[in-house]
Amino acid sequence: MFFHRMNGAARSHGPVDTTLYDILKVKPTATEEEIKKSYRHLAKEYHPDKNPAHGERFKEISFAYEVLSNPDRRVVYDSRGLDGVKEGGANTEDILSSLFGGSPLSSFFASTGGGRRRKMRGQDMAHHLKISLEDLYNGKKSKLQLSKRVICNSCHGRGGKEGVSYDCPDCHGIGTKNVIRKLGSGLIQQMQMECSDCNGTGSKIPEKDRCKNCRGERTVSEKKMLEVTIQKGMRDGQKICFRGEGDQEPGIEPGDVIIVLQSKPHDVFQRQRDNLFMEKKVSLNEALCGCQFLVKHLDGRELLITTRPGDILEPDCIRGIRGEGMPVPDNSGMRGILFVKFSIVFPEDHFFAEEADYKNILGSFAIKVYVTSDIFI
Repeated sequence: MFFHRMNGAARSHGPVDTTLYDILKVKPTATEEEIKKSYRHLAKEYHPDKNPAHGERFKEISFAYEVLSNPDRRVVYDSRGLDGVKEGGANTEDILSSLFGGSPLSSFFASTGGGRRRKMRGQDMAHHLKISLEDLYNGKKSKLQLSKRVICNSCHGRGGKEGVSYDCPDCHGIGTKNVIRKLGSGLIQQMQMECSDCNGTGSKIPEKDRCKNCRGERTVSEKKMLEVTIQKGMRDGQKICFRGEGDQEPGIEPGDVIIVLQSKPHDVFQRQRDNLFMEKKVSLNEALCGCQFLVKHLDGRELLITTRPGDILEPDCIRGIRGEGMPVPDNSGMRGILFVKFSIVFPEDHFFAEEADYKNILGSFAIKVYVTSDIFI
């Protein structure tokens, strides 16, 4: 958009700079009608939908027309060149630099950024894939079917008959329109906006001419089967990218399909990075005298875990087994640690009510302990 004051200043003879005239391929003496005609021809030729490789060229053409189609700004340009356009006020400089940041003309402006740009690449498509902890441990190949838009084979993305131009009559096939608003105090605002008649596509196909297969949409829906390779040790939230498998549109590079892994909860193990955690309940007897128990691992093996007599397990203590955690990605053979958290199941009150209870608990020790009845109250 541009801001400028309306005045009746006459254009001087002999412009100091002809860059913008050269971009539009017109002479400095060209009339407004000649400028408009050349602009429409060039804009259609270099429109991103038809010529995606020349997006910067299209912006230069649009910029040249914005300046030269306005009598007041053309006077400023003819007399002072691009520097004069740049110095049209703080708002003008910010707006111009925003609109043409990154183009060959951007050296005339202080900053780069977000003026309106035609879409040159389609959006990425994200899909979540739920997967078990076993599959993340062992690795797996999984198939995923998705629906996407592809170029219509019947009309090859034209949407209508071959050799017929369907340029939108409202924007003349450009996809944008220049809108002028009066702001008061002699100021007007000129903006480039997406054409609402063709939704920025630059074309509008009559119903009678529309392709019967895609109904003028240029694309059709298609099922696509992707083979997703889950490497050993991949993590929850990790992304797998399929380049260029997103929705297709005529003249636009397709986006990517991004698979986001979602790990399902496991009944025994919890994962933290490359390590596994589990909980084990043991009796007071086992906590004091040692214990053995089997754990079925994620690859089907059964681990025999043993605590030594005398290695007393305190409530909520943790023991670790190296090399029994998750595989470390991109590090062949390396695995994290399996941590076991022990919780002690204490006996109920008055569990030593009879002499036999003493013998049951003490019988677990390696040495014999003799108990006489005179210790009971």
